[in-house]
Amino acid sequence: MSARFGRVVPAMVTPFAADGSLDVDGAVTLARWLVTEGAEGLVITGTTGEGPTVTDEEDWEFWRAVADAVTVPVVAGTTTNDTAHSVEQTRKANELGVDGILAVTPYYNRPSQAGVSAHFTAVAEATDLPIILYDIPVRTGRKINTPTLLELAQIPNIVGVKDAAGNPAETAKVIAEAPAGFEVYSGDDGLTLPLLAVGAVGVISVAAHWCATEFVALFDAWDAGDTTKAREINAALVESFDYESGDDAPNPVPTKAMLRTLGLPVGEPRLPMGPTPEGLEDRAREVYARLKRT
Repeated sequence: MSARFGRVVPAMVTPFAADGSLDVDGAVTLARWLVTEGAEGLVITGTTGEGPTVTDEEDWEFWRAVADAVTVPVVAGTTTNDTAHSVEQTRKANELGVDGILAVTPYYNRPSQAGVSAHFTAVAEATDLPIILYDIPVRTGRKINTPTLLELAQIPNIVGVKDAAGNPAETAKVIAEAPAGFEVYSGDDGLTLPLLAVGAVGVISVAAHWCATEFVALFDAWDAGDTTKAREINAALVESFDYESGDDAPNPVPTKAMLRTLGLPVGEPRLPMGPTPEGLEDRAREVYARLKRT
């Protein structure tokens, strides 16, 4: 099954310079490198991209630079827990060359399902770009319930969901009942293979920063009907999935540590993410070495 934004889509980190400022040249370098490694699309200024600590003006500069730098689809995270602000940023992204919008559930506010629906509807009305909803209740404090998601899927430019809700059985229900062409992307690397089994089309991934090649091979095996090979590749990726986030080093701290060991200009995360724990870069080198030996 084809995927509108690609099967393997890194949720790209946002590079910062040593003084904490946005590193646009580093972003262009990273985006192009990810594509050479196998990325079929990019999501920018999402969770992994530290969207909450990137200013509006930095967003605009970043979106334009990355969209201009690559030929794969670029999806911009434009939304916050403020609907009016989300609408403004979505309208701006519409002008800057991106190919789609990632719209996260309003966080912290804990709106009703009616409020969630009204928020996403307002964002959809602000653009003609295709929109992926982002369902990640562990971070937002509010699930997009299945009836709400199916209702929103009727809006023509709401074309998919990044599913980080951790319930493949419920995802199967969404896929079974959603309109034709509505796409599910795994938003949890470790659940990508189970979600493929119920009809997901791709992954918006953290670990694909350093193992996009392996993810492409996994999808190729799955698409060819070679489930044994897909399981073998997935098993080789489990250590990377375990590495990518944890209580002492939450995402994107490990990803930036890994990329620094690979010589890529990403800098440190902005607070409140970080600081990078001692020894994390050594751990990154071990994970990468074992991955590349498989």
